[in-house]
Amino acid sequence: MATNILILSCGTRNKIVQYFKKELNGIGKVIATDCSELAPALYEADLHYIVPRIDDPKYLDRILQICRENSISAVLTLIDPEISLLAKYEDRFVEAGTLPLVSSCDVVERSFDKYEFYLWLNEHGYKAAKTYADKEQFYRDIKTGKINYPVFLKPCRGSASLNINKVFNEEDVEFLMKRHPDLIIQEYMQGAEIGADIYIDLNSHDVVSIFTKEKILMRAGETDKSVSFKDEKLFAIIKQFVKESGYVGAIDIDIFKVGDDYYISEVNPRFGGGYLHAYECGVNFPRMIVNNLQKKSNAESLGDYEENVHMMKYNEVSIKKDLEKLN
Repeated sequence: MATNILILSCGTRNKIVQYFKKELNGIGKVIATDCSELAPALYEADLHYIVPRIDDPKYLDRILQICRENSISAVLTLIDPEISLLAKYEDRFVEAGTLPLVSSCDVVERSFDKYEFYLWLNEHGYKAAKTYADKEQFYRDIKTGKINYPVFLKPCRGSASLNINKVFNEEDVEFLMKRHPDLIIQEYMQGAEIGADIYIDLNSHDVVSIFTKEKILMRAGETDKSVSFKDEKLFAIIKQFVKESGYVGAIDIDIFKVGDDYYISEVNPRFGGGYLHAYECGVNFPRMIVNNLQKKSNAESLGDYEENVHMMKYNEVSIKKDLEKLN
């Protein structure tokens, strides 16, 4: 039986589509969707569909129809809002014969609520940047020296580094929180920014692969330039964190290193924007996913890559004629 994978909201993630096509060559197909005919990754897939926006009432039924018509083995998305949808309606996908490559709904929702995630980290003994949902408590801690300016104000639920501001005084805090009532206040971490790409086996639920890189340059919330490194201390923290938190599949963790300590910042329960670095260093999550879908568990291969390998993203151009549009 063919192993067909559906990639939703593919956008400009051409490389991810290419990687899956390479792994499925001869054993299955990659099908991609997006709400825009101008999403270049669509045209890398074996088959593609232009679909409604994810907030359209007909969206879910359309995706399920595509799953049934194409005997889709597994489905994944490359954007945050759709992760919640896949997790919430996991049963409907399973009924259609398709496995959503996503963590459970409660784990996903905790990931997207920065304050709840901070509380969970504290409760489980992980180092994390101080985070406040109550500005009055923040002001009290400022007075006692538990935290100092500058701090970051950011949406409690948000992605792509949108609406994040570094502030230096109470006046700026008041101004921004009046304009955006959903903001939280977070300690400014002065240290190295780390990205960790992790694969948790779908069968064994064990961490089988970890790739870590130091971020050199970010663009629109994604890693643009980075360099690979290894640290057994960090690997141990990640393994314990995953064991306690319950994630599965491919995830991306943002971490700060301050001195000799690692502070967990956020988890993206999907392929991270910097995963390309891991793949090009031989850390092959698509192959691991295909193995799992074929009922094979993956052997542990933590840190199976070279250190001091740099990634530098650059732009490419896709030209198409007579593009179809959503009716």
